[in-house]
Amino acid sequence: MPEEKRKYSYAEYMSWDEDFLCEVLDGEIISMSPSPTPKHQDVVDELTAEFKMFLRGKECMAFSSPIDVCLFAEHEMKYEEIKDWVQPDLIVVCDRSKIGEKNIIGAPDLVIEVLSPSTTKNDRLIKYKNYEKAGVREYWIVDPYHMSVEVYELNKNSFDRTGIYLKEDNVNVGVLEGFSINLGNIFKD
Repeated sequence: MPEEKRKYSYAEYMSWDEDFLCEVLDGEIISMSPSPTPKHQDVVDELTAEFKMFLRGKECMAFSSPIDVCLFAEHEMKYEEIKDWVQPDLIVVCDRSKIGEKNIIGAPDLVIEVLSPSTTKNDRLIKYKNYEKAGVREYWIVDPYHMSVEVYELNKNSFDRTGIYLKEDNVNVGVLEGFSINLGNIFKD
């Protein structure tokens, strides 16, 4: 198990107990969160169902947490060299070569984070900046308590917020042409 105030590699992480999940950026643990709340998990599950149904039979694939995303890794890197991995709530990967046997190698096309009280700072600041830097094409921040979705799209090297959507809205998925989600199916009173 990890010690505090130390830098870690993905190789070390892979040797730990399988039940231990954490996120690491620049070798430092940024999150060892408790299990998500039922409300959080319901929103993740509903979004996952929408993406899975739309993508069935298509090139892109959707994955829900826990799945390790090695944001800045490349295929030829050894696990000892990888110092960044996160576990977004939901991702879409359109380049199948990024899908490794144990993880995702490089930036997904879409990342969705569903806020929890314990993860809000990471999702809005730390992970936001790293997703932007890694080249994630589209980033959603979903607030299950206020029933809203903020959408950010990569414009050159930085995210532009392209909209804020509420329960009664439909959200177009920018990286997947022809796909729109009715948020009334995602958020429940």
